[in-house]
Amino acid sequence: MTIKEIAQLAGVSISTVSKIVNGKDQNINPDTRTRVLKIVKEYNYTPYGMIKNNSQTKTFIIGVLFRTSQRTNLMLNGILDAAQTHGYSIMIADSKDSLEEELKNITSLCKNKVDGIIWEPVSKDSAKNEHHFTDLNIPVVYFNTRNLSQGECINFSQLGFLLTEKLISYKHSRIACLLKKSSPQSQAVFNGYQKCLFENHIAYDENYTLYADDPDYIQKIISQNITAVVCSHFSSSMELYKHFTNLRHSIPADLSLVSLKDDIHGILSYPDISGIKIPYQEFGHYLCMKLIYQCEKNDTALFAETFTPSHTFEDEKSIDIPSLYRSKNIVVAGSINIDSTFNVDILPQAGKTTRIMNVTKTLGGKGANQAIGIAKFNLDVSLIGEIGTDLESNFIFDIFDRENVNTQGVHKNLKAQTGQAYIYIESTGESSITILPGANGSLTPQSIIDRREIFHNASYCLLSAELSIPVILQAAKFGKEFGAVNVLKPSSLRTLPYELIPYIDIFVPNKLEAALLAQDYTSVEEQAEYFFQKGFQTVIITLGHQGCYLRTKDITKFYPAAVFTPVDTTGGADAFISALVAYLDSGYNIDKAIQIATYAAGFCISRRGVVSALIDKGTLEAQLFKLNPELLEPA
Repeated sequence: MTIKEIAQLAGVSISTVSKIVNGKDQNINPDTRTRVLKIVKEYNYTPYGMIKNNSQTKTFIIGVLFRTSQRTNLMLNGILDAAQTHGYSIMIADSKDSLEEELKNITSLCKNKVDGIIWEPVSKDSAKNEHHFTDLNIPVVYFNTRNLSQGECINFSQLGFLLTEKLISYKHSRIACLLKKSSPQSQAVFNGYQKCLFENHIAYDENYTLYADDPDYIQKIISQNITAVVCSHFSSSMELYKHFTNLRHSIPADLSLVSLKDDIHGILSYPDISGIKIPYQEFGHYLCMKLIYQCEKNDTALFAETFTPSHTFEDEKSIDIPSLYRSKNIVVAGSINIDSTFNVDILPQAGKTTRIMNVTKTLGGKGANQAIGIAKFNLDVSLIGEIGTDLESNFIFDIFDRENVNTQGVHKNLKAQTGQAYIYIESTGESSITILPGANGSLTPQSIIDRREIFHNASYCLLSAELSIPVILQAAKFGKEFGAVNVLKPSSLRTLPYELIPYIDIFVPNKLEAALLAQDYTSVEEQAEYFFQKGFQTVIITLGHQGCYLRTKDITKFYPAAVFTPVDTTGGADAFISALVAYLDSGYNIDKAIQIATYAAGFCISRRGVVSALIDKGTLEAQLFKLNPELLEPA
């Protein structure tokens, strides 16, 4: 700092400053003297003669001037390690992102005659203060120079490239990048992310650029079927992990996650997020060694132009291949309800009062029932459906988690309540059902399109006409596209949807549904023949306690029901379809699969409820081993 610069800061002449610092200020206004002395102290002004007399003496002190001292612990460790190894001590200053504070720190470091400076400039305007070091022949190593041509930096672009490359190696292509706005680190990571996508021939989608301060970014990940995310900051990755899992989605089963890891990773062990540790300590060591070489006039050519440490992933616990590349998956698209079950003496009739003896609330809906029924046979199953954001939604997800149902395709609708079903069961076990669709009604063909990837590895696709025909049609088209066998339960259909028939492989109406959809025919055989001639390749009409009837190209056959005392028939059809598909998927022919399914339905209707009454594989096969062991041998 020169006397001229002090005079400019104080708004006085050079001679006034000279008189004040040399004690010849008898005739100078006291306020002026106070103001000048304050600036002299703040900016560490020392008369030139004193500097000249002592400028060549080495102090073995290295100055470290940070733009801000946040997140510098590891870097300081590296600087201190290199300095102490070579006989230097360090003096640390924090500019607090202020050019004014930075200049004060510069003058203080000069006054203390440091041998060299490691400097992180506040901005490109910091260059005007560089002369304070050059005037004293103090060597400087710059880092994070923010648009200045010189300086060293951690190559965050390379780190972003490596994070993205790791996800691509796990076969991900729908990769998002989660950033912080106005962050140079984020921008560099994003540049590396884009470069990696380009070099791997993956199209960049601007919708996959997400920001941590966007309250809807989690919903965007879910709605766009993003399978992996690159995070530029570890704090953002932890927030994503927390919010994503709170919505009952799983990492890495539903989403792979990688992030850069900084100082806070050493403090927080939860959650296990895969990534690359930012090499702050190595960088600090590198900067200090380069400065020491300059201070001691050694050959700086030993240092590379760019800091290039080796990078390794600390672990890969939050990464997995996309679900579409995993084992075969059964997809269920259907309703999800809260069932209110009323036990009555007789089913409600027009004009009559029905007395309710007992009420229970459980999870229900064709989609939920069939998905859980499949999961109980130890098969991978993914459910597609909509629920509300009411308190019951958490209850629903808890059950799905416990039953191992993949809920990547189950979304919360912010504008609707969860569907409700009201079930009346009389003492004979017969039931009637009324339904308030709720969020189920908000499922659209676009909802299915947005969840297209769920169908990629499907072997069977179970569809229920509790959903609208356009939704079922879109799901059936995806099922066909990816080679799945489509199974349709007509439920509430009043007419046969002819546009849907070419996409359905197995049609499973009950006797009432069959009679309604084939009104010109009275016998089960005629109804099945009608459906078969319309184009359904396999027709199974379930007949309650009378069993079921099968019509295929090669088989026309009645199957008796398994002998069980009915208590609640509500879930019989769902239990039947779940077991049928489970055993067909396991390699059984349709003849044996139907017979096994009748036992599963019988077990279900002999107990109250649906979800709690669905039988698991171990229990079913233990009973079959006693009652009909030959059924367990695949044909």
